[in-house]
Amino acid sequence: MGNRLSKIYTRTGDDGTTGLGDGSRIAKNHPRAEAMGTVDELNCQIGMLIAQLAEHDELQPILERVQHDLFDLGGELAVPGYELVKPERVTALEECLDKYNDDLPALKNFILPGGSPSAAQAHLARAICRRAERNLVELHQQEPITDTARLYINRLSDLMFVFARVLSRRDGGSEVLWQQQQD
Repeated sequence: MGNRLSKIYTRTGDDGTTGLGDGSRIAKNHPRAEAMGTVDELNCQIGMLIAQLAEHDELQPILERVQHDLFDLGGELAVPGYELVKPERVTALEECLDKYNDDLPALKNFILPGGSPSAAQAHLARAICRRAERNLVELHQQEPITDTARLYINRLSDLMFVFARVLSRRDGGSEVLWQQQQD
C-alpha cells in the first residue's frame, strides 16, 4: 500500500492544481481531473444505491465489485499511462447485463427516472456514468487512455439502466413510461 495520509490538508492544491500519482500536477479543471472527479462521484452514487438495498440483496456484491472497479479506474486516471481495469471486467459486466436483461420485457417506450427509491438511485448512477463516459472521451481526445476504461464505463451505464428496471419491478414500483404530450 502507498503512503498513509497523516494530514488531510496539504495546501498543495491552493494554487488550483492537483497532484497525480506520477508526481505531476494538473489544473483542477483539467479533463483528467474532471474524469477522476466524476468517477469518484459515480462511486459515491453507487454507494447510495447499495445503502438503499435490503441486507443480502443479490445486487449488493455486484455493485460492491463495481465500486472496487471504479476505484481502480480512478487510480488508472490518476497515473497517466497506467492500466488497472482489465478487459475481463468489461466481459463480467456484459455477462451480468445479459443475465438481468433476459428477464425484462422488451422496451416499447422511453422510461423516466423513478419507479422506486432504489430504481431512482440506479437511474442517477446511470446519468453520472454517462457524464463520466463523456469526460473519458474528452480526455482521450487530448491524452490517450485505455480502450478498456471507456468500454467499462459504457457497459456500466447500461448495467445501471437494467438494474433500474429490475429494481422498479422488484421493489413494488413500476417503470414510469414517457408519454409524448399531444397538443
